[in-house]
Amino acid sequence: MIPMGAAVKILIQPEGVRIPAGFRDLDAFRAWARSDDFPERGRIDWIGGEVEVDMSPEDLTTHGTLKLAIARRVCDIVEEENLGVVLTDSFRLSSDVADLSSEPDVLVLLKESVDAGRVHLIPKAGAPAGRFVEVEGAADLVVECVSDSSANKDRIELVSRYHAAGVREYWVVDGRREEIDFTLYRMAPERHEIAPSDPQGFRSSAVLDRGVRIRRIPIGSGLVRYDLELR
Repeated sequence: MIPMGAAVKILIQPEGVRIPAGFRDLDAFRAWARSDDFPERGRIDWIGGEVEVDMSPEDLTTHGTLKLAIARRVCDIVEEENLGVVLTDSFRLSSDVADLSSEPDVLVLLKESVDAGRVHLIPKAGAPAGRFVEVEGAADLVVECVSDSSANKDRIELVSRYHAAGVREYWVVDGRREEIDFTLYRMAPERHEIAPSDPQGFRSSAVLDRGVRIRRIPIGSGLVRYDLELR
């Protein structure tokens, strides 16, 4: 029997992830996410007052390799031109105005946005200066690779949340079919607008200042790789 007033915890099996119940607000969730009690496995997001937990294994051919290909190519541009940094996995983006705290597949953060105060780096508690665990505010580019368990969240819930957070560009990439479904949302006053593709399938990215398209390349033995093409 649970003692009167005791905190209730939710146990998700078989991973054994314990989620404290009764978060009051986004700040309470973010404090937990920065604590040593936060799980190292799985993706756990706060979206509009709800905690969404996804413990699904990452699909090799439609998610893992796709995410890596995008991050690698974008990182080449951002680092070669000394624009900022590219972050992947387990790095949290939070926004009070969007009531959101998520772990995007790929996150691009430009120096100009930090200098302008559009985004803030949240320090790691108790760590030396220069150690950060979270980005707060309007990131420059967020990429989500769609999985079976995240389709509704990536295509519907996060579109409006990332716009409210001030994210300049939001890419939704679905590699679950032979022909890749790639939607590039860019900032507009009322909502993100969808960037059209040209006859060759390139979409214009203001953040990268280039046209972009993604190709799926089967290489045999059941393996697939991807190429983020630029022009």
